[in-house]
Amino acid sequence: MDKTNEPNYTNKQVQETQANKPKHFLEANPLPKKITFFYKPLKSPQELANSSEEADSRNQKLVLTLYEALNSSDSDTVVKTVASDLEWWFHGPPSHQFLMRLLTGETVNDFRFVPQSLVSFGNTVIVEGCDGNRKICWVHAWTVSDGIITQVREYFNTSLTVTRLGDSDSDSDSGSEIVGSDSVPFACVWESSVSNRVGKSVPGLVLAI
Repeated sequence: MDKTNEPNYTNKQVQETQANKPKHFLEANPLPKKITFFYKPLKSPQELANSSEEADSRNQKLVLTLYEALNSSDSDTVVKTVASDLEWWFHGPPSHQFLMRLLTGETVNDFRFVPQSLVSFGNTVIVEGCDGNRKICWVHAWTVSDGIITQVREYFNTSLTVTRLGDSDSDSDSGSEIVGSDSVPFACVWESSVSNRVGKSVPGLVLAI
């Protein structure tokens, strides 16, 4: 083969030609010697259920702690468990506003709240009780946010039904809504059981959470 027409490169020209070749991305941008990867594994349905149960348990314990503090006049614990700007809703006779008088320190041991049933729905804790001697039944719907009680809806001598209506974004600004008991055809998630112990007919309401 005739090699007379082949270009004759010097070693220097070969080195310069190789140096001018475009470099691969990784050659131009070498990876660091040590790489740390961060990832957050997805929780299984069972783990999510356990997490929800733990949150419900914490919320229930917080509410029960408040009742114990109220009944023992432990104002320090009351201050620690209730937000300073607690939102309070009341339905019942004005003379039965025992809770607010206890929270404000207006009266002491005017009424003892003894929970007879307790259930949680997310950050809402429903508690009910009854004083048969005074013919008084009551229901409290507490809202717990970040480990502190921020809202309470209080019902005296009222038959309360709790239901969920649509997404939380469609709820009222307070996070719940009260309507007449005959206005909502949805199945309830909870219904008071002590309202029939007062020996008289009581009004009915639906609380949508």
